[in-house]
Amino acid sequence: MNLLDTVLRCVATLVVFLVFPLVIGQTEHKVMAHMQGRLGPMYAGGFHGWAQLVADGVKFAQKEDIVPAGADRRIFQLAPAVSLLPYLFVLLAIPIGPDGFVGQAIDAGLFFVLAVMGVGVIGKLMAGWASANKFSLLGGLRTAAQLMSYELPMVLAAASVAMAAGTLSLPGIVDAWQWYWLPWQIIGAFVFFTAGLAELQRPPFDMPIADSEIIFGAYTEYTGLRFAFFLLSEYVGILVVSGLTVVLFLGGWHGPLPDQLGWLWTILKTLALSFVVIWLRVTYPRLREDQLMRFAWTVLIPLALVQLALTGIIKVAIS
Repeated sequence: MNLLDTVLRCVATLVVFLVFPLVIGQTEHKVMAHMQGRLGPMYAGGFHGWAQLVADGVKFAQKEDIVPAGADRRIFQLAPAVSLLPYLFVLLAIPIGPDGFVGQAIDAGLFFVLAVMGVGVIGKLMAGWASANKFSLLGGLRTAAQLMSYELPMVLAAASVAMAAGTLSLPGIVDAWQWYWLPWQIIGAFVFFTAGLAELQRPPFDMPIADSEIIFGAYTEYTGLRFAFFLLSEYVGILVVSGLTVVLFLGGWHGPLPDQLGWLWTILKTLALSFVVIWLRVTYPRLREDQLMRFAWTVLIPLALVQLALTGIIKVAIS
């Protein structure tokens, strides 16, 4: 890989990082407007409210950047970037198509993406601790407890796929994928996707940051663009979790299209899963704290262990 090739791959990943989350955000506005009968998002700019996202961006940009007097100023200002940047590095490792169509192929890519995604929790803890606000601190601690609880079933579900494929390389897992993995790994896919939603703190797993529960948790004191960075990290997270689910469990670029158009198949699957994330937000009520933790430890983890055992039994039987 020469220098020009490296630069082009980094630029392409950066474009995806900046564009696709905005598409998901705009889609969320419209889907919620239709499903919940919201009139506001349908007016800005005229046709179908096309300028709503632009209006939101202008609103965030013109708001004053406020840092509380008692806050740890440097930690407070760094927290949004620490929450956002890990997803950029994960996007580099997600394969889009065959024949090296990936920002950077990594031999232990699955280990890399799971480890880097775990860094995001530090940003939430930094925000909660540095805000000098007891509600922010409590929200940050709840966020950390939730993310650590749901990390385990996510890792176990991903381990099942790695065992089935016999590799930790993300392109290698897609290469090894066969159609019968859909029923074989369906439990793992459910666990991975659900745990991913909880990691993003998306409804119905948004209790630590719900404004009606704890005054927006770790983000209470943030305004303007710094708050917008937290929102952007949520939308990039939707793209990352959906993309990883497609790569690990839905065959990535495999589909009825020729291999040359495999990248299109990957994008369509990812956008379809992103729509499911939005639909779940509109459809299901928020879990309580005890329900949220119980669901992780008594439902998702046992299911992930069952999937792991099933994968081991079938692998031994096949060999």
